[in-house]
Amino acid sequence: MTDPGSGSAAAEENAFAGFGLPGRPGSDEFWAAARTPVSVPADGGGWLTLFLWRGSPADIDFESWSPPIPLRRWADTDCWYAEVRMPARLRVTYRFLAGDAACADPFNPAGAGADRSIAATPDAPAQPHWPIIGPDDVLPLPRTRLRWAGGRLGGRRTVRVHPVGGGGPVVLLLDGDDWLHLHPAMTAFDSAVAAGELAPVTLVFLPAKDRQAEFGCRPELWEAVRDELLPLVAQSGVPADLDRLVVAGQSLGGLSAMYAALEFPDLVSRIACQSASFWWTPGAMDLADPLGGPVGGAIAARLRRGPDLSSLRCAFDVGEHETRMLPHCELAEALTEQAGATVRVSRSASDHDRAGWRHALLRDVAWALA
Repeated sequence: MTDPGSGSAAAEENAFAGFGLPGRPGSDEFWAAARTPVSVPADGGGWLTLFLWRGSPADIDFESWSPPIPLRRWADTDCWYAEVRMPARLRVTYRFLAGDAACADPFNPAGAGADRSIAATPDAPAQPHWPIIGPDDVLPLPRTRLRWAGGRLGGRRTVRVHPVGGGGPVVLLLDGDDWLHLHPAMTAFDSAVAAGELAPVTLVFLPAKDRQAEFGCRPELWEAVRDELLPLVAQSGVPADLDRLVVAGQSLGGLSAMYAALEFPDLVSRIACQSASFWWTPGAMDLADPLGGPVGGAIAARLRRGPDLSSLRCAFDVGEHETRMLPHCELAEALTEQAGATVRVSRSASDHDRAGWRHALLRDVAWALA
């Protein structure tokens, strides 16, 4: 790419022509056509991806894949840009940081909540049931709301319930507010069931109040789910098969799902874990490098004690770019299978990012119920 201070006038007039953008950067013609991010093949493999921003200095803040990247200004125009080298097969959430404000990408129609956008390299697998949602769109919410107050966890929370295709086995979505307000799981599950790729289910969106406390390897959450939440679901009037429960969790939520399968086998025998935090040990969150402890963490230590997991169906998925997570996940996957569980292992085109896990969520819930 030609630098604005070193090239010819013709090069400046068509600075981003290689990315399919016409006109001189900063011109009305240029901004009228601006749609990013856009990727072209990079020398040596992977992709060179253009991001644009208009007006003031800003950084691109990626969810997990990269440290923030500062944008450069094109000459003395209002065009700020970055050409970011991306690996093959990557889907990533990002936002722009401009001063004290965090904003979605105004040139990208694919959003994740009000202040985030989603970028995908051209070779990232499709996610057919997840609609493109802009940052200003309001996601649909399930009609049924359960007020869950007091009990073992204390406080109050609202749990939403949605029968997909008339309802069926309960799918408990940990970090439920993310799947309500950032990624439209209700719409995606409706689409997958309508397409015949998933049997009817009943989604239960469980919000977290304190993820570190609730999703660590402790019994209180699962005692509360068993004794308090599921009876509320049964009394809600929504069709729900409580005897065929799937627990789906990501990161610390995936850790908690695996803990529940180990310690509450009569309750949880089908789980879908995306990028589960199998590095976790008591106190690890207080360390400068939480992932630097024993490989497989507390879960691997528990699995080595020889549990009988012959009744467990467990789907594991982790982002293929999560290089430090992979050893922890690989050991937990192998030990779970050695303990007798029926195991499915896959890798998503992502780093530690919900945008990359969401296709695996649909696929692995369907497999867990097969």
